[in-house]
Amino acid sequence: MDKIKVLVVDDSALMRRIISDMINAEEDLEVIATARNGSDLLEKLNHYSPQVITLDIEMPNMDGISVLREFKRLNINIPVIMLSSLSPIGARQTVEALEAGAFDFIQKPSGGISLDIDKVKEELVEKIRAGFQCSLRSNSKSEEKKITRASYKPFTKNVDAIVIGASTGGPKALYSLVTAFPKWLGLPVFIVQHMPVGFTKAFAERLNLNSNISVKEAEDGEAFLKDMVYVAPGGKHMVLSDNSIVLTTEPPIWGVRPAVDKLFMSAVKTFDSRLISVVLTGMGKDGAQGTVKVKEQGGITISQDKATSTIYGMPKAAYETGKVDLVLPLNEIVPNIMNIIGRRDG
Repeated sequence: MDKIKVLVVDDSALMRRIISDMINAEEDLEVIATARNGSDLLEKLNHYSPQVITLDIEMPNMDGISVLREFKRLNINIPVIMLSSLSPIGARQTVEALEAGAFDFIQKPSGGISLDIDKVKEELVEKIRAGFQCSLRSNSKSEEKKITRASYKPFTKNVDAIVIGASTGGPKALYSLVTAFPKWLGLPVFIVQHMPVGFTKAFAERLNLNSNISVKEAEDGEAFLKDMVYVAPGGKHMVLSDNSIVLTTEPPIWGVRPAVDKLFMSAVKTFDSRLISVVLTGMGKDGAQGTVKVKEQGGITISQDKATSTIYGMPKAAYETGKVDLVLPLNEIVPNIMNIIGRRDG
């Protein structure tokens, strides 16, 4: 079996060794080189051909975000897993890195020098594999690009809320989707993006800065308003009760908290059939059960298509329930929502 070739970039020699040892311990992964900063990485790419790169954000000479921008300029399409320390600055940099083209990120457990980084080993190797599979799919000439659409004829419907779920690839997809909403949407939008504690606030702030509609990280007990997008905080389920948001630390679902299913199912109880659900790119099957509940209650269900999904896991799981009304490329989701709720513009 050919091993997935990984290049590890970190300004700490100790972290380079620890991360490399974690990766090399897996039978299907192999670290072929390491680099101490972005400039060193670009030089190494003249001699090595990695299939996935792990990249520290904060480095001297050339940091992680600068590397991603240079990759874009040079048209280098290697999946990059960012390693980020949890801090207000680190969180903002991570969100910026995802916008700049990073495949995903891993939170270092205890700052730049994380001797306990083995705590996230499983997550790291899983995302390396996912990044590799994604690059295989996007580079495959035989990849099926046809858009599959469910048998559904769009019509105007009374809708009181929109619920959206996403995971891997979600920040970039959500940025595209949320910035397409008009300022006066006329209803609230609730989002669950699988993201660790401390990063969702920076993500919501970034969305708010670049969107027509207002975006914020949800707060426990707050009454939700029309023309507002609420992002579930990392580490807490977001459920809707009457006219307010309730954040809970109940056990994770599918290994994640917040969970898309938790949001969708509570939204059905609150809004009945007057609901649109959207499942975007991501690993796993979170959101599939919630999609079933939304459809059975008479709501409208949408999933992102395979061609535009970074990872066609969650949307596929939703589609395979047989309860999805529309399977759409990312750029067609908001226009279809606007048609369904009877609005052509903002």
